[in-house]
Amino acid sequence: MKASPIGAKLAAVPATIEERRTSGPGSGIGDHWRVIVRDDNHNTFDHVAHTLARFIPGVDVGRGYSIADAIHNSGQAIVWAGAQELAEHYWEQLRDARLTMAPLEQG
Repeated sequence: MKASPIGAKLAAVPATIEERRTSGPGSGIGDHWRVIVRDDNHNTFDHVAHTLARFIPGVDVGRGYSIADAIHNSGQAIVWAGAQELAEHYWEQLRDARLTMAPLEQG
């Protein structure tokens, strides 16, 4: 490496600034897929709450009851949003548990 002469100006090299991720992978614009459960007349609050707690990450039974209440009062609720592959996986698990599912939505 050659030494710079005294008084020579060095070119500024921009620094790379990495921003911390605020959400998980697949959460960027266009990557969000919504898993939506619809209200029906055959699933009980208990079944909905326990099924959501079993399959949806971060949902415990208490939160499951809150979501079940929102489904009942609004006719449907988004229970998870994220990457398409995971959304399809959770959607299929909930459908196989006999919850009434809306088609996956991208948004």
